[in-house]
Amino acid sequence: MRKHYIDNLRSILILILIPYHAAMAWNVWEEPNYIFFDGNRIISSIVVFFSPFFMAALFMLAGISTCFALKKKTFWQYLSERFRKLIIPFLLGTLILMPPITYIADKFNTGYSGNSLRHYTVFFTKFTDLTGADGGFSVGHFWFLLYLFIISLAGIGIIAVQKRIKSEQAKNIPMWLICMAGLPLPLLSNLLSVGGKSLAEYLYLFLLGYYFFSEESIIRKTERYKWIFLCIGLSATVLNVYLFLWSNTKYPIINSAAKYTAEWFMLLTLIGIGKGFLNFKTELTSYLSKISFRFYIYHYIWLVMFQYLIFRLFNENTLLLYAVPVFLSYIATFICCEASRKISSCKSGKRSVGN
Repeated sequence: MRKHYIDNLRSILILILIPYHAAMAWNVWEEPNYIFFDGNRIISSIVVFFSPFFMAALFMLAGISTCFALKKKTFWQYLSERFRKLIIPFLLGTLILMPPITYIADKFNTGYSGNSLRHYTVFFTKFTDLTGADGGFSVGHFWFLLYLFIISLAGIGIIAVQKRIKSEQAKNIPMWLICMAGLPLPLLSNLLSVGGKSLAEYLYLFLLGYYFFSEESIIRKTERYKWIFLCIGLSATVLNVYLFLWSNTKYPIINSAAKYTAEWFMLLTLIGIGKGFLNFKTELTSYLSKISFRFYIYHYIWLVMFQYLIFRLFNENTLLLYAVPVFLSYIATFICCEASRKISSCKSGKRSVGN
């Protein structure tokens, strides 16, 4: 039986990408961004609120999905599909979509005066901090596809070894042990980390998804305590936002503890609430699930373009400068997703007729 809450959680998280990435243009910690306005703590709070658990949840959900996928596919079939769905879009996205994004960033941040065609030379020859904010080479948001493929590859290796020694998946795990499973996160967060994105941490979450949160008995326990997890997770999240952005005095140890507590208990909350309230399928949820991957691929180029254009109209009105590009980016991304779906359907139809 398909776990619809996994698809629905993934769709919701991916839909949050646009307001989340839009808020990065106002970050107060001066992280390079394609479009960077003056720092704003209120808008920056959106990023800090979601960042502890946002991408972590996608890797955990990928681990859960992998467990169910491997019940129908061999390891090689799974990896072949992962290569086709992750590496090919990663390469195409980096080579086709990233140059225009970094071109806009170069014009906005450094005053680049060349045309977009000339900027391709800049993109493929300028290697600096790899963020793309200065127009140089960057894989941008496509890092997630590369990480997910590497983690899927490593995860399959671990799972294959586990199956050889005939170990059973976790089933009768007490709730206190599930809560304690988040303790390694601070230790793993700096291992194999590139740009603050840890392969070790995300692999751990992927494997927790595969071994723990694919088990119905554990899911039921998580669902039972979801409101307790929500209280702990939200309290830690609010504390993390306050200490990181709003406190005049810095408490790095407490701030770090709040961040990782927020990460783990909000992950448990998402699983519990997802199972309790999102385990259904409608035409809308089915559609969102089908386009979620395309949405991830296309959303950023529209957001950067609209932020660049709208800045000329509303540069004195922060609320409109944030809200209008977000609104327009949703419309343009959905149109782009639907157009690409129809093109893919037409191509599939022609192949079927040809066969």
